Amino acid sequence: MTDHRQQIVSRETQDVLEQLENLVRKWSPRINIVSKASLRDLRRRHIEDSLEIANAHRPETGPWLDIGSGGGFPGLVVAACMGHQIDVVLVESDARKCAFLHTVRRELGLNVRIINGRIERIPPINAHVISARAVASLSTLFNLAKPHAHESCHYLFPKGRTWREEVLAAREEWVYDLDVLNSQTDEESVILHAQNLNRA
Repeated sequence: MTDHRQQIVSRETQDVLEQLENLVRKWSPRINIVSKASLRDLRRRHIEDSLEIANAHRPETGPWLDIGSGGGFPGLVVAACMGHQIDVVLVESDARKCAFLHTVRRELGLNVRIINGRIERIPPINAHVISARAVASLSTLFNLAKPHAHESCHYLFPKGRTWREEVLAAREEWVYDLDVLNSQTDEESVILHAQNLNRA
């Protein structure tokens, strides 16, 4: 298991993240961007948690695909950190949350492409990094992600206390290299960083 440390972000990025936090607080009571419980701890539960994912692997090229983006975590935070260096693609099936994502993109000037649809039904993205947060089991995520992955894709999936069981279950269907990164925002959580994914 790797001891994972969050990288320092620039003042400019911090400003963007503060604006994002304000927009989430403004919109969440209307369309439930995040739960009421996690809204009270928004910075740690969503912003800092997403920063860890953004910092887990810094690609030289894109796109970065975020599956089931919801309220934009981690996808919007990734875009804030990457600036215009790479394209970030957010896939979300909920039209109301996509409306929020479009608002954030416009107001914060983020380099993101937003797709309102299900990941199974969209054309291949050929992504160099794929992330997904609180979407599905590891095995299911691999099934959803693989058709959209570049051959050298990095997969970044944050997981909670059952991550070991999910890794074992996924090994029955998939062969992959895995680095387990400790989360600094939740001692029971990790980020699973997988590469070289192929069917078993």
